[in-house]
Amino acid sequence: MPIEILADDLTNEATLRLIASHLDGMHESSPPESVHALDVAALRHPSITFWSAWIDGDLAGIGALRAIDAERGELKSMRVDDRFRGTGVGRAILRRIVAEARERGMTSLWLETGSTPDFTPAQRLYASEGFVVCEPFEGYTHDPFSVFMTLSLS
Repeated sequence: MPIEILADDLTNEATLRLIASHLDGMHESSPPESVHALDVAALRHPSITFWSAWIDGDLAGIGALRAIDAERGELKSMRVDDRFRGTGVGRAILRRIVAEARERGMTSLWLETGSTPDFTPAQRLYASEGFVVCEPFEGYTHDPFSVFMTLSLS
């Protein structure tokens, strides 16, 4: 099943529902001070490029790249719809974001993800694509509910 990954302007109802579901899930699994997921308004910031993944007309997942500066990017709002988990959608979105960061000349990518068992599949995905655990970055602080990872692109 081919996965189509498109730049998304955050106006499609399916996209908005998946973002809302993503935020709800983050709040269910982490205390409020440990939720770093962005809402739609924050995802519309000019420093963020947002993508959605589609399979046969159905929204399968989302992901975003935030430019920290010219050389560093942050992965944000990675989420695969429950119906498509385990089908390669997350990996496809991640690879699209990594490719975009490289095209822009970024030298590193960074991310924050959860530390609870719910986030183990995400951590495994990131590690399988070369991300390594690191210290907090760019305004984040140590938090028992967070794992920080980075990938060198150079």
